[in-house]
Amino acid sequence: MWARGREALPPAHYPGVVTIRLYDTSARQIRDFTPLKPGCVSIYLCGATVQAAPHIGHIRSGLNFDIMRRWLTYRGYDVTFVRNVTDIDDKIINKAAEQGRPWWSIGYANERAFDDGYAALGCLPPTYEPRATGHVPEMIEMMRGLIERGHAYEADGSVYFDVRSWPSYLELSKQDLDELRQPAEEGITGKRDPRDFAMWKAAKPGEPDWETPWGRGRPGWHLECSAMAHKYLGSAFDIHGGGLDLVFPHHENEIAQAKAYGDEFARYWVHNAWVTMSGEKMSKSLGNSVLVSEMVKQWRPIVLRYYLGTPHYRSTIEYSEDALREAESAFARIEGFIQRVVEKAGPVEPSAQVPPAFAEAMDDDLGVPQALAVVHTTVRQGNSALAADDKEAAVARLAEVRAMLGVLGLDPLDEHWAGEDGDRGEDLHGVVDSLVRMVLDQREAARARKDWATADAIRDQLNQSGLVIEDSPQGPRWSLGPR
Repeated sequence: MWARGREALPPAHYPGVVTIRLYDTSARQIRDFTPLKPGCVSIYLCGATVQAAPHIGHIRSGLNFDIMRRWLTYRGYDVTFVRNVTDIDDKIINKAAEQGRPWWSIGYANERAFDDGYAALGCLPPTYEPRATGHVPEMIEMMRGLIERGHAYEADGSVYFDVRSWPSYLELSKQDLDELRQPAEEGITGKRDPRDFAMWKAAKPGEPDWETPWGRGRPGWHLECSAMAHKYLGSAFDIHGGGLDLVFPHHENEIAQAKAYGDEFARYWVHNAWVTMSGEKMSKSLGNSVLVSEMVKQWRPIVLRYYLGTPHYRSTIEYSEDALREAESAFARIEGFIQRVVEKAGPVEPSAQVPPAFAEAMDDDLGVPQALAVVHTTVRQGNSALAADDKEAAVARLAEVRAMLGVLGLDPLDEHWAGEDGDRGEDLHGVVDSLVRMVLDQREAARARKDWATADAIRDQLNQSGLVIEDSPQGPRWSLGPR
């Protein structure tokens, strides 16, 4: 499943002192990034809750942190990247009841859909991808420790975290405990304080359950991530990531559990913004039009990656087809330059280092928009070199462009994207090329006899069909235009 996503990362580089800065949600400011262990970075990303197939808003988070991982790797760090799968949850159980299917069938099918979505958009597979249901023993151990320390209690077969026992509760979201209203938890009884949250939920008839010292039941959402982060990254790790909507209650509750248990937990909290539609956070209720599985039928996956990955990770993306078409046109300009240089000079390997301005932008809180501006500037310089027939300069610019695009996961010459359209697509391209060449020959014949009206009419018809015709010293060439 992951074979197509295994792109080769650029080699490690140490171009002098590296100072990466990241916006830390807990500090509400950009901080210098200093890893716990020199040369190594540990990241935990809240992954999919697999009650339904992913829309592009879900995949944006994985894509943003894929770019972070690629940049840290480029900068010379050995990155351990953990992205979990929440495969047991109230929503999954409700979906199973609605559809008359086993809960695990719902979860597995949608987990596969998420995997396919990540792979289609070029996200590298995580170092570890644990499922919640595979870590009940670790959850039991954490609950036992919290009960012994006086931070959790059992009531009616459920286990709750006592929020008043932890004075630092709400340190991430900066809320006032006395004004806090926890999201309602259906069927929850026995709380000492309505703001206490469930770590373990007592068994209900017909629902999945596991045996614990406090009776049979199933895990709460927040406990799952605290236990899995501890197992795979230890008591302290560098970066915890996720969508902005997870700051409260999920990440706040993770912190309380983990720190009350004795873990230092995450040292930096990094959150990506949403993809919105008509100003509202994208949700599954909006329908299939934004599902990744449908979007990749309408748009090339590399264009979707460009669209979702090039805005700053902390900025909201307002979804529109016009914006997607703009992204398609912008990326086409990059691809056109790459194609022209390759046709003129043959294969060009990426340069060993990215331009300094690109590196400076990426070091500054992953400033992808500023870094992308460097890409486009370099493309323009390369096009000028081509126009001046300066092959050496054009090749040098392409090498830089490939190095930068490789960091962003957008190099169209990478083997991952080389098979983007599949074998059938390559066959179809050959057929179309032959047909277009026949028409272009007719246009060239018209031009030779100075029948400009016919030549222009042929060009206009091809343009109306979605093809762009460019007259070059080597003869006319065609490419697909923006839709």
